[in-house]
Amino acid sequence: MLLKVGKLAKHCGLTVRTLHHYDAISLLTPSARSDSGYRLYNRKDIARLHQIQALRRFGLSLANIGIVLANPGTHLSSIVDQQIQMLDSQIAQSTILRDRLAQLQGQLQRGEEPELAEWLMTLEMMNMYDKYFTKEEQKRFRLLSTADNTTVAEWAELIESVREAMEMKVPSQSPSAQTMAKRWMTMLMRDSHGDPRLLAKLNMMHFNEPSAQTQTGVTLDMIFYVQQAYAETKYVIYQKYLSPQEMGFLRKNYTSSTGKFPALIAEVFQHMEDGIAPDDPRVRQLTLHWMEIVRSYAGDDPETQVKLREAMAQHPELLDGSGIDQRLLGYVRQAMSQLKPH
Repeated sequence: MLLKVGKLAKHCGLTVRTLHHYDAISLLTPSARSDSGYRLYNRKDIARLHQIQALRRFGLSLANIGIVLANPGTHLSSIVDQQIQMLDSQIAQSTILRDRLAQLQGQLQRGEEPELAEWLMTLEMMNMYDKYFTKEEQKRFRLLSTADNTTVAEWAELIESVREAMEMKVPSQSPSAQTMAKRWMTMLMRDSHGDPRLLAKLNMMHFNEPSAQTQTGVTLDMIFYVQQAYAETKYVIYQKYLSPQEMGFLRKNYTSSTGKFPALIAEVFQHMEDGIAPDDPRVRQLTLHWMEIVRSYAGDDPETQVKLREAMAQHPELLDGSGIDQRLLGYVRQAMSQLKPH
């Protein structure tokens, strides 16, 4: 018995277009063709189609169905794991959306009228966060939780203060700018738990997403201003150790060079968390990059580099705001020691 594509589609509740697609991706190729070129399906083809439909109801993608059918002995455990992870992700997304809806409902029940634009902005930010942060990271990162009204209000106040200072052209060297920068970094470390991976992703999101800048009010100019003001708090310490010439070189290159650190620090931190030894070739390569960045603002003079290390040893606060703690610093130093000739 041979069935034409139209009749098979009708019997199975599918469209002809779907069966054509299955043929195009070699998932279900008809065993024969009529003289006029019509696809003809035999009993074996129909049995395979029933298997495809069963696996589709199970939730497998067409690609995974093809793998299973091509290898009848394939162990389904890994595929089932993928489906569980997918469902877990969907459940997490639904839970977050439900929380947002409950928040909106609460506002309405209290007689408050939330702005539609504000609600749409919240949903847009949720989708944006999903591009850069896992659900677990979003739960941990207080800054990403619009439900945390205290944190949101605190940041809104600080962002407005920085914006006003910039409009009034308050120099980044001024005590008021430095105070705001310190507060900014303190809050950032607090809300990210000092996790350099979260900091790197947040940094990437703001640089890549103009809409994130618009919605949060944190522009690239504002980030640069805060970085400059925060760097001034460190120059006060460094100038106690460096000559005027060395200090001039540092000031000229520090912020542009250290701006390359977040992604690198996050990668080194992940290697450390994964238990990769400091002498592993991958870590050595990252360490070489680390040293290049340091040289780009410290210069190549070994004596200057010794002075900077002494400053850091005497003033651990120089690491504040970087996501580098003593454990990570020790890991990097071990890796650096592997680069030196024995």
